[in-house]
Amino acid sequence: MIRTLGRHFRESMKSLTRNAWMTFASVSAVTVTLILVGTFLVIMMNLNNFATKVEEDVEIRVLVDVTSTPEQQKELRSRVDNLSGIASVELSPKEKELDNLISSMGEQGKSYQLFEQNNPLNDVIVVKTENPRDTPQIAKQIERFDGAYKVLYGQDEVKKLFDFVEISRNIGIALIIGLVFTAMFLISNTIKITIFARRHEIEIMKLVGATNWFIRWPFFLEGLMLGVMGAIVPVILVLATYNYLYTWVEPKVAGSFVQFLPFSPFAFQVSAILILIGALIGVWGSLMSVRKFLRV
Repeated sequence: MIRTLGRHFRESMKSLTRNAWMTFASVSAVTVTLILVGTFLVIMMNLNNFATKVEEDVEIRVLVDVTSTPEQQKELRSRVDNLSGIASVELSPKEKELDNLISSMGEQGKSYQLFEQNNPLNDVIVVKTENPRDTPQIAKQIERFDGAYKVLYGQDEVKKLFDFVEISRNIGIALIIGLVFTAMFLISNTIKITIFARRHEIEIMKLVGATNWFIRWPFFLEGLMLGVMGAIVPVILVLATYNYLYTWVEPKVAGSFVQFLPFSPFAFQVSAILILIGALIGVWGSLMSVRKFLRV
């Protein structure tokens, strides 16, 4: 078994070196495609991380009726807490709400200090859901509770956010799939040319009793090596660019809602995905190309 695999490996290496220009063309096809795939992959993974962070910040603010007694307020909070899909429920007194308003307004906020003695704001029950996408449905349930004066959760903004995330993810996935199939087509046609030059050799092997898989193995290994070699440059280029952008941009946006994925373990994940895609493209292209020549 080991000797047979060694023989297949040597045959693959001979084919790669004997058809240097075809090897270069195949590797180049995979390289160009995986650079684009890697770029979209980095954007998609960071966009997904950004969207997840924003989704985690989505909350429901329940303004408690100012006429509610402490017991009624406690009852409202208990009813909210007992709803399914609730992650946390926290009471924010109107004094805290006024402090937050003053601090958020900067210099202009000082004018609101006049209301400290006669605070017109409502106590607020801050609710976080286990699944941010359940926010609209849970908010509608809370609106029907006694003592809930108004329920706020940025309805329009939340809907736009979820729609944007969904559309972006779908577009990114479609582009990546399209690029991968393009690479498969290119490498399949490129390898097909090299196999066509060896069609008589394949026919002879087939006629003397070689099994289909005995014939396929050298091409399988050849495609695997072409795919992996084609992934090396994209991995280096994409990760070097991302590392530069991360070290340059991240300090400038630190503390804001824009957060990049840390270089590690992100770099290993992207490397593994690109190498795996490259290997699959090469193997698929080789096996599809050799299939027609096995029908003798």
